[in-house]
Amino acid sequence: MGQLRRRSLLTGAAALGLGTFAAACAPPGQGPGPAPPPSAGPAADLRALFDRTAKELMAPGAVMMLRTPDGELAHTYGVRSVGGTEPVALGDHVRIGSITKTFTGTVILKLAQEGHIDLDGPVARFRPDVPNGQHITITQLLDMRSGLYNYSESLELNKALDEDPNRVYPPEQLLAMGLRGSPYFPPGTGYHYSNTNTVLLGLIAEQIEKRPLDEIYRARLFEPLAMRDTSFATTSNAIPPPYPRGYMYGTNVSTMHGEGLPPEQREAAYSGRLRPNDVTDENPSWTWAAGGGISTIRDLATWATALTDGSLLDPAWQRRRLDSIQPVDPANPNSPGYGLGLARFGPMYGHTGELPGYQSFCGSDPRRRNTLAVWANLNAAPDGHAVASTIAQQLIGQIYA
Repeated sequence: MGQLRRRSLLTGAAALGLGTFAAACAPPGQGPGPAPPPSAGPAADLRALFDRTAKELMAPGAVMMLRTPDGELAHTYGVRSVGGTEPVALGDHVRIGSITKTFTGTVILKLAQEGHIDLDGPVARFRPDVPNGQHITITQLLDMRSGLYNYSESLELNKALDEDPNRVYPPEQLLAMGLRGSPYFPPGTGYHYSNTNTVLLGLIAEQIEKRPLDEIYRARLFEPLAMRDTSFATTSNAIPPPYPRGYMYGTNVSTMHGEGLPPEQREAAYSGRLRPNDVTDENPSWTWAAGGGISTIRDLATWATALTDGSLLDPAWQRRRLDSIQPVDPANPNSPGYGLGLARFGPMYGHTGELPGYQSFCGSDPRRRNTLAVWANLNAAPDGHAVASTIAQQLIGQIYA
C-alpha cells in the first residue's frame, strides 16, 4: 500500500503496513489445505500477548474480543485516562474511524442489490459536478481506484483542525476540498486511499434514499444486527457514555507525513517525560461517511462477522464483494487487499479505523469462522505504529501459528 498518512486518512487498510498478516497467514484459497479452526486458547497466552503489546505501544487502555467456534475471549488492559485509575471496560464507546467506510460501502451495495444504483455506472449520473465523473464508476469509489484527491491530505484541512478543533465541516465542503485537488491518476489505473471517495458515496446514498445518512445506517445496518451501542456522529463531538479519553502524540500538521515522533520526543515519550495530547473532544465531522462511527467492542465483533457471513447481502452480492479484493500492490499478490468498501488482511476481511485519539481493528475469517476486534485509546505509538492494528497483528499471528 502507498505510504499514506495514517491518522488523517482514518487509517484504512491502505495505510497500516500490515503486509505481515498476509505473509504469516495464507489468504483463503491459497497455501495449505483446510486446517482445524484455531481455538481461543490457551487464553492466558493470548491475554498475556495482548497486555504486553499494549504496554509496549504505550496505550493507556485497550480492549479485545475474539470469537471462534470454540467460544468467546474478551479482555481489557489499562485505564480510561492517562494518569487515571478507572479501568477501560467492554461496554466503553470509542470512535471507530474508517471502519465507518464499511458501513457506507454496505449501504451502497444494498442499493445496488435492490437495483437503485449500477456499480459500473458513472458517478456523473448522481453528481455531474465531479470532474471527469463520466469516467469514474461507483466501483472505483468503493475500491479506492477513482484517482480523486484525498482532502484529508491537504495542509489546509490539517491546519484548520489544529487551529479550530471544534469546527463543524458539512459534507459538501469536504467534497469540494477533495474535488479542488489534482487527481492522482486517471480512473481505474492505480490505487490511492481517499476519504473523498467515501464522502461522495455517502452523499449519493442520501440522494437516493432521501434521508440523512445516520438514519440510513440505523435502519439498514444497526437495527437489523441489534447493534444497539453503535451510532454515527454528524455534527456533534459527543461520545455516548461510558467512554475512555482519546490521545495522540503530536498535532495534525506534524503527523501529516508519518506519525512517528522525532528521536528526542520519542525518547521523552518512552521515558514518561512527554505525555500524549488529550484530543477526545475534537469534532470528527471532517470524517463524516469516511469515519464518523462510534461503537463498542461487542458491536465491532458483531459487525465484522456480518461482513463475511452473509447477514448483510444476498449470496451473489456477498460473493461479489469478497471476490472484489485486489492487492493494493499489484507486484505483491500477498500485500493487503482492498475491494468494495472492504479490506483483507491475510485470512480476515474487515477494516481498520484511526483518527485523533482512537484506533481500531475488526476482521473476520469466513473459512474458519474466527472474528477479532481490538480498540485502543491512543491512535499511534511514539514510533508511529498504529496501536490496535499492531496488537491485532500479534494476536492473529499467534492464533494462526
